[in-house]
Amino acid sequence: MKIGIPKEIKDQEFRVGLTPSSVKILSDQNHEIFITDNAGLGSGFTNEDYQNAGAIITDHETAWKQELIVKVKEPLVNEYQYIQQGQILFTYLHLAADRTLTEHLIKSGVTAIAYETVQLADGRLPLLTPMSIIAGRLSVQMGAKYLEKQQGGKGILLGGIPGVAQGNVVILGGGVVGTEAAKIAVGMGAKVTILDVNIDRLAYLENIFGSRVELLYSNSQTIAKNVTSADLLIGAVLITGKKAPILVTRELVKQMSPGSVILDVAVDQGGCIDTLRTTSHSQPSYVDEGVIHLGIPNLPGAVPRTATQALNNNTLPYVIKLANQGIGALKQDATLSQGLNVHYYRLVHPGVQQVFPDLPQ
Repeated sequence: MKIGIPKEIKDQEFRVGLTPSSVKILSDQNHEIFITDNAGLGSGFTNEDYQNAGAIITDHETAWKQELIVKVKEPLVNEYQYIQQGQILFTYLHLAADRTLTEHLIKSGVTAIAYETVQLADGRLPLLTPMSIIAGRLSVQMGAKYLEKQQGGKGILLGGIPGVAQGNVVILGGGVVGTEAAKIAVGMGAKVTILDVNIDRLAYLENIFGSRVELLYSNSQTIAKNVTSADLLIGAVLITGKKAPILVTRELVKQMSPGSVILDVAVDQGGCIDTLRTTSHSQPSYVDEGVIHLGIPNLPGAVPRTATQALNNNTLPYVIKLANQGIGALKQDATLSQGLNVHYYRLVHPGVQQVFPDLPQ
């Protein structure tokens, strides 16, 4: 099969769809790989690395003309022109938060498989997990930076020092992102609270953290009490394929003290905080109601060397199946088939269907 790896064009997105080692494996199986000139440079991979692995260096348009397109982030508007009927597109899509992209994919006739909805029988999301781990860890690292006075924050050191109270980190959601955020926050010495609606998950987190983290059932009262006292509030709520529910209203944000920081990792699924809007690595923050907001949808793009390799470790087995079997791989692999969002002019993922019931299904 002919596989295209376009260079990512999202703001400061330095990850790349396939590493040279992944290309070598595919090339050894007689697949042809076309990669945009310098597509991997931001992740530390040169054109020579890809050529030595068997790839053909080409222009952006040619990379997009292949049968299977392997990317990292969703196509942007000026890439819509390249999407063709009969292609397989394999990347993060987050369609529930993007009607325009959803409509275009349906009209194009492409088969679009989203990393974030590839799902194992036990509910785990193997292609979302590595980026969730990175995003969770980065969220506290970045949040701590914006609490510094020079960034407009309160001037709080999350870990405090002897004789001075530590910062208060509140995490909405105890999944992968929330767990990883808590690990870093605890390691920095912060006071940490996680809120979740899944009692079994809270019990699991107690086994991990013991008394170092306060674990609370999430409802309107516990959210209100803890959000308003947070120095750093992290949104980590995900419902597979669907928009994240709004858990924090503008009225609650108003009650947070000036210079507090909000960072919502699930912004690419709409986010769970009413005052949050999408930002970028170039312009990461804004102030609303006196609170610093960060809504960077491609947070792991800040550490592309780590993120690209972590992503490829998980995506490669599925890329190989798609390269060898085409869309037939969807029938052979139940986990991969869960990732199918758009196929043959129809929206097929149940979660996204609920968000856009008026689109062809």
